[in-house]
Amino acid sequence: MSAVRRLVVEADGGSRGNPGPAGYGAVVIDAATGETLAEAAEYIGVATNNVAEYRGLIAGLTAAKALFPDAGTTGPDLRVHVRMDSKLVVEQMSGRWKIKHPDMKPLAARAAAILPPSSVTYEWIPRAQNKHADRLANEAMDAGRDGRQWEAAASTAELDAPARTPLPDRGPPGDAAAGAAKARAALAAARGGTEAGTLFEVPTAEEPAPPAAEPVAPEPTTSEPTAPGSTAPEPTDVSAIAGAEAAAASASGSATTPAPQVGWAAAPDLGAPATFILLRHGETALTPEKRFSGSGGTDPELSATGRDQAARAAAHFAALGTVQEIVSSPLRRCRETAAAVADRLGLEVRIDEGLRETDFGAWEGLTFGEVRERYGDDLTAWLADPDTAPTGGGESFTEVATRVAAARDRLTARYAGRTVLLVTHVTPIKTLVRLALEAPAQAMFRMELSAASISTVAYYGDGNASVRLLNDTSHLR
Repeated sequence: MSAVRRLVVEADGGSRGNPGPAGYGAVVIDAATGETLAEAAEYIGVATNNVAEYRGLIAGLTAAKALFPDAGTTGPDLRVHVRMDSKLVVEQMSGRWKIKHPDMKPLAARAAAILPPSSVTYEWIPRAQNKHADRLANEAMDAGRDGRQWEAAASTAELDAPARTPLPDRGPPGDAAAGAAKARAALAAARGGTEAGTLFEVPTAEEPAPPAAEPVAPEPTTSEPTAPGSTAPEPTDVSAIAGAEAAAASASGSATTPAPQVGWAAAPDLGAPATFILLRHGETALTPEKRFSGSGGTDPELSATGRDQAARAAAHFAALGTVQEIVSSPLRRCRETAAAVADRLGLEVRIDEGLRETDFGAWEGLTFGEVRERYGDDLTAWLADPDTAPTGGGESFTEVATRVAAARDRLTARYAGRTVLLVTHVTPIKTLVRLALEAPAQAMFRMELSAASISTVAYYGDGNASVRLLNDTSHLR
């Protein structure tokens, strides 16, 4: 049997604007010693994050092959383990997600053709564990900004990267639990012993890399195309396995669902959350008059003030450079607000019906005082009971919460690890915040949401959510 040379490729790419000035970085590492064998980085002009990430992967695999051009023939067999913080690239190259976007297909084909597919495995890692490649990508983008190309001799990326900590080997082929090797290492440490292994967990050809921890739900039905350079995951049935106990159970053929982490307890590394930036639409003619304006009324357009608010929000998000996707309510005021941001960022807008405002029935277009005067008993019942619908067949808050929660689940599955701008309305935003806090329905009446205000909620892989911002209007001043 010929010798096997095991390498680790860490790759990353970034775009300052998405699309915007972009670059990639890649590093090839000896899996046994942790020694850096090669670095690659390049400024690639204007591109999306996804394109830059794929270019980084291609550069890393190309560099690995160049180090051992005779691998598999006269030289040792080559096994390459790719580690990236791009869930999209890892899942697509692992074959678990289909590649739908036309810009991604040729890049994925180039990457797949560099080395035999059986010799390459893929693993998603948190961004904090990919700092070497991330630093290389930023050095390349800095070089492009200054009108020059990246130079390896001037790079300090390896010096800035954290020290690599040895990890145990995965153990014998057929060890099916993703965390079984770590469980064995923990038990060995408790007994005062150690287990031999390489610096990185490098799956063997007989033992493919485990699937991603976060389950991926079926795609939602939407009426507008995806953003340039992005694709939506295909459904897959994947269970999360956490801790030594779960690993042991899985190895014996049973799966254990981890309990959600709460409070200050030590949590497993769940990766980057799906972060929803919740933007209420700009003003319409009805907004300053405080009239009920839901999905059953006239569907008003933005006023001049509302268009100015949308432009200010667009400038704010352009300066931040964090929004990767945009999803909007189907109602006109939201679509117009979303379009202002999308035009500024160069993104597409998806429409999700679950983000529309409450249908207020016969109350549409009326002020609170007019509703109290005409439908006093119905209004009192509505304020007291979330199951009560407005007069004339509108939606109750309970019905809206069910619809919004379904949209939340679709979108968190689709956009795991990404930052998404949701352009929507008062009730959906309050509902998302309330559900994240596990607050009662009456909390809806204890929140204020101004026109074009920003709120933020992050959703983690264990089912927990974190409210990070509520009703911020600083960008409008």
